Amino acid sequence: MKEELKTLQDNGAWSLTTLPIGKSAIGCRWVYKIKHHADGSIERYKARLVAKGYNQIEGLDFLDTFAPVAKLTTLRLLLVLVAAQNWTLKQLDVNNAFLHGDLDEEVYIQLPQGFHSSSPNLVCRLKKSLYGLKQAGRQWYAKLSNFLLSHNYKISTADHSLFLKHDGKHTTTLLVCVDDIVLTGNNPMEISAITSLLHNFFHIKNLGDLTYFLGIEIARNATGIHLSQRKYVLDMLKDTGMLGCAPTPTPMLHTIKLSTTKGTPLGDAESMHIDD
Repeated sequence: MKEELKTLQDNGAWSLTTLPIGKSAIGCRWVYKIKHHADGSIERYKARLVAKGYNQIEGLDFLDTFAPVAKLTTLRLLLVLVAAQNWTLKQLDVNNAFLHGDLDEEVYIQLPQGFHSSSPNLVCRLKKSLYGLKQAGRQWYAKLSNFLLSHNYKISTADHSLFLKHDGKHTTTLLVCVDDIVLTGNNPMEISAITSLLHNFFHIKNLGDLTYFLGIEIARNATGIHLSQRKYVLDMLKDTGMLGCAPTPTPMLHTIKLSTTKGTPLGDAESMHIDD
C-alpha cells in the first residue's frame, strides 16, 4: 500500500485541495491481489488503489469510455506468423498503466485509507486517470497510441489494438491488451529500440518470452507453438466450486437414447408461439 501511494504521488496523480462548492468527491478503496506465474507459483503480492467509478456521473465526470481490447483471432494470427517465420516473441508489462493517462475532466476523490494530511477537509483532485474511473482505459489507450504513432507505427484497420511498423523487408508488431503488450517481428534492432523507448516513457517490465496472455499458456519449441487454456479452465472450475466434479463429454445425460424415428419431433421454430 505504501509503494502504491508513493507511486501515485511520484506520478503526480493528484493534488490536495478543498472541495469546490457544487462538486462532490467520489470514494476510493484498496484492492488486494496475489499475482501468479503461468505455472501457478506466486509472483508477487499487489495492492491497488481504485476509484469507485460507479459513483461517477456521465457528462459531468466522464464522457467516452470505450477502449479496444485485443482480439483472440489477432493473437492466433500473430502466433501463426511467429511460428512460420521464426520471429522473436516478447511480452511487456506496463507499470501502473492507467496512471499515464491524462484526465480531461474535473474529478475529485476522498482521501484514501492510509494517506494522512495535516489539513482537515481536503480531497484529492485527480490529474491522472485512476484505476476504477470510467474513462481510465480509454485515456491510457489514447496516451499509448499517440506515443506509438509518433514513432511511425500505424494502427491496424482490422484490430485497433494492433500496431504495425514496416521498414522495407522488416515488420514489427505490438498487440496491446490494457497493460500487457505482445511484441514480435523480424527486426531485432527495432524490437530492442521500441522496448527501450517504452521503458523510458512508461516504465515497463520486460517479461521475456511470451508464456501467458489472455488466459492462454503459450509454449514454444523447435517444432512450433503450443497453446493451452488448462490454467484458465481450472481457475474457472475453482471459482464456480466445480473443481472436484467428475468430467463428462456432454452436458446431456448419458442414459438418454436419441432416435430419428421414435418420439415427437419439435415443431417449426417460426410457427411456435411462446407466451409472455
